[in-house]
Amino acid sequence: MSEQKVALVTGANKGIGFEIAAGLGASGFSVGVGARDSLRREEAVSRLRERGVDAFGVALDVTDDSSVAAAAAAVEERWGRLDSLVNNAGITGGMPQNPIGVDLDIVRAVVETNVLGVIRVTNAMLPLLLRSPSPRIVNLSSSVGSLTRQAGAGSATTTGPVAVAYAPSKTFLNAVMLQYVQELAGTDVLVNAACPGFVATDLNGHRGIRTPEQGAATAIRLATLPDGGPTGGFFEDDGVIPW
Repeated sequence: MSEQKVALVTGANKGIGFEIAAGLGASGFSVGVGARDSLRREEAVSRLRERGVDAFGVALDVTDDSSVAAAAAAVEERWGRLDSLVNNAGITGGMPQNPIGVDLDIVRAVVETNVLGVIRVTNAMLPLLLRSPSPRIVNLSSSVGSLTRQAGAGSATTTGPVAVAYAPSKTFLNAVMLQYVQELAGTDVLVNAACPGFVATDLNGHRGIRTPEQGAATAIRLATLPDGGPTGGFFEDDGVIPW
């Protein structure tokens, strides 16, 4: 196996995911661009290569078992291991999402992508991560998943709008992360959650106040933590987010 570090970023064809891939590439990683759409995926790979990133495309639909299994097989065939996994792919489910009268199919779809998709991808990639001397897992969460902030200790930019599918999906994701931390205790795997802040992306109709580059910073830091770094943390640019 090559000594070059290898990362996989899901949902990396645009926005925050693309900038995470770019940042990891600038740090010397070979970066797998995980995305469903083949055209957008290859366009992203081309753009990253133009920026000097050693990028390669990985066909990946996080909601599909066979797609995820094939993606893991592709990474194994190409590199034999994985050093950093960034679970970035996610959806909002559209707005408004008022709890009274919400379409339960929307809630199911959001949880399928934002939570079950992360479990599916993480489990498929974990054997490859365990072959790395310094494996890192980063889940793109959000401060809207903070129960402390939702209960009244946050601002409008951290609690977001009422969103009975999206916000609880991030709380669920954080809880799932802590289960992995417990199971992986005693290994070298560091698992953390990153909030990018209110970034202008397709996800929110570009209403955000931060750039994708700014939003990618915390995830890049967590994906490149030195040995002995934190695990089981929920972080934003300013530090730790309360649960």
